[in-house]
Amino acid sequence: MLTRFFLILAMVVGATQAVAQQSSGPLRVTIDQGVIEPMPIAVPNFVARDAASAELASQVTSVILADLGNTGLFRQIPATAFITPAVGVDAQPVFADWQIINAQALIAGNVSTGSDGRVTVDMRLWDVFGSSEIGQGVSLSTTSQNWRQVAHRVADVIYSRLTGEAPYFDSEVVFVSESGPKSSRVKRIAVMDQDGANVRYITGGQDLVFAPRFAPDGRSVLYTSYASGSPQVYLHDMATDQRRTLGVSQGMTFAPRFSPDGRRVIYSQTDGANTDIYTLDLSTQTRNRLTRSPAIDTAPSYSPDGQRIVFESDQGGSQQLYVMSASGGPAQRISFGTGLYGTPVWSPRGDKIAFTKQVSGRFHVGVMNVDGTGEQLLTASFLDEGPTWSPNGRVLMFFRETPGPLGAASLVSVDVTGRNLRYVQTPGGASDPNWSRLRSN
Repeated sequence: MLTRFFLILAMVVGATQAVAQQSSGPLRVTIDQGVIEPMPIAVPNFVARDAASAELASQVTSVILADLGNTGLFRQIPATAFITPAVGVDAQPVFADWQIINAQALIAGNVSTGSDGRVTVDMRLWDVFGSSEIGQGVSLSTTSQNWRQVAHRVADVIYSRLTGEAPYFDSEVVFVSESGPKSSRVKRIAVMDQDGANVRYITGGQDLVFAPRFAPDGRSVLYTSYASGSPQVYLHDMATDQRRTLGVSQGMTFAPRFSPDGRRVIYSQTDGANTDIYTLDLSTQTRNRLTRSPAIDTAPSYSPDGQRIVFESDQGGSQQLYVMSASGGPAQRISFGTGLYGTPVWSPRGDKIAFTKQVSGRFHVGVMNVDGTGEQLLTASFLDEGPTWSPNGRVLMFFRETPGPLGAASLVSVDVTGRNLRYVQTPGGASDPNWSRLRSN
C-alpha cells in the first residue's frame, strides 16, 4: 500500500512539473538541432459508434499512432496505464485521469459507418494540463476503401497542431521496387503511401527502369527506361495506365523531373561525349537547351518558385553542385567541401538543398543552405543515395544499399536535423524514392 502511495505521489509531482512547463503558452513540441524528448501522448482506441465500425476504429487508431510515432516526436503512453480506457468526442474528458499518468496531449475519436457505406472519423485534441481543447474538432468522411487516407489526414491535423509544422502523412512515394539476385535484378516502378502501405506497380519488370518522379498534381509519373535499348524518358498517366515517350530528339535522355507548375520537364541528354540539361514544354513540345559546357551536367532540380535550378556537374574538374537561372546562363558553384557531390534536390521550403556526398569511400546524405553554407551530413554508410523531401520539407527519404553479392537496397527516412533515422517497410528491395505533394482528395 505504501509503495502504491509513493508511485502515485511521483506521478502527481511529474504532472505538476508538466503543468508548469505549459503555463507559459500553448502545448507545442519544439523541434531544433538538439536531442528531443518525445512528448508523451495518450491515444485511447477510437470509439465505434456502431457494430460495423468496431474493427475499423481499431485500424484507424493504429494508423494514427504509427504516423505520429514514426516522427520520433511523440511517445505513446501504454493503454494499460489508462484510467479511462475509452473517451470519444461527445464529452469533455476527466483531465485528472490523464494528468496523473503525465499525458501531455489526449487524442479522442469516434468512427462510424453510414447506411451508404461511407466511413466518418471524428477527432478532438486536448491539452491535458491546460484542460482545454487544441483547435476545433475534426470530422472527415470517405468511402470504406479509403479509410487509411482519412486516418493519415487526422494524424496530419494532430501533428500540425502539436508541432506548428506543415503536414506530410497524407502523401505518396514512387520508387523502384527490386527483386531477384543482384546479378539479374528485376526492377519495377511502384507507388505506395508514405508509410509503405497500398503498394501498386505501374511497370511490369520486363525493362530496366529508374529515377521515377511524380508530377506536382500526382496524376502522372516520369521515369527513365531502357525499353528501347538506350535510356529514354517516359511519361506514365496514373488514371489511364498509359505511357508515352517524351517528344525529344534522338540520344540518351535521363534524370527527368517536373517543373513546380507541371508544365515543363527538365532532363539531361547525352550527345556524343557531352551531357547537357534541357527542358521540354509539355504543351508545345518546345525543347530548350540550358547548359553548353564541355562537361557532364545532370540531375537538375527546380527551386519551389521555379526561378532557379540546382544540378551536378564536373565542369570544374570534379563532381560538384551548381545553381543557375531556370532559363539558363552562368552557373554558380555552391559545394566546396571535400569529396564528390551529386543528386541535389531543392527543399519544398526553398531554404535547403539535399544531396548525396561521396568521401573517403563512404556515402552520405546531407543538406546545405542554397548558397552552399551550413553543410550538414545526416547519414553515412556503404551507399546512401537519392534523397527526396517530404511535402513539408521536414523529413528526407533516400535509399541505402548493403555491400556484397547479396546486398540489397532499402528505403530509409531521416529528420532534416539528422535524428530519427528509420527504415521504411517495402515488399522487397527498394531504391530511387520520390515523395509526392500532399494528396488533394
